[in-house]
Amino acid sequence: MIFKPITTEAALGTNTGAASNVGKSRYVRLVNTGSGEHLVTLEQSDGTDIGTFTLESLQSAIIQKDPSDQLFAANAAVLACGVANNSN
Repeated sequence: MIFKPITTEAALGTNTGAASNVGKSRYVRLVNTGSGEHLVTLEQSDGTDIGTFTLESLQSAIIQKDPSDQLFAANAAVLACGVANNSN
């Protein structure tokens, strides 16, 4: 997997009030550094849920979102970093 980080990596907030747009990134790499699976929620800027998924322990994923969409996770062990799409 090749990607270019465009923000610093930081723990996601654990509720809608602490959700982050991850520097208004369109693509976000998520990594679960914890020992258990954690639910990740993608929501609109007004707090309306768009969708959720489970990120397994020690796994990572890159998701696409709108710049104003926000993310939070069930545990701060889930870290997020904005990335650029690499189509090479």
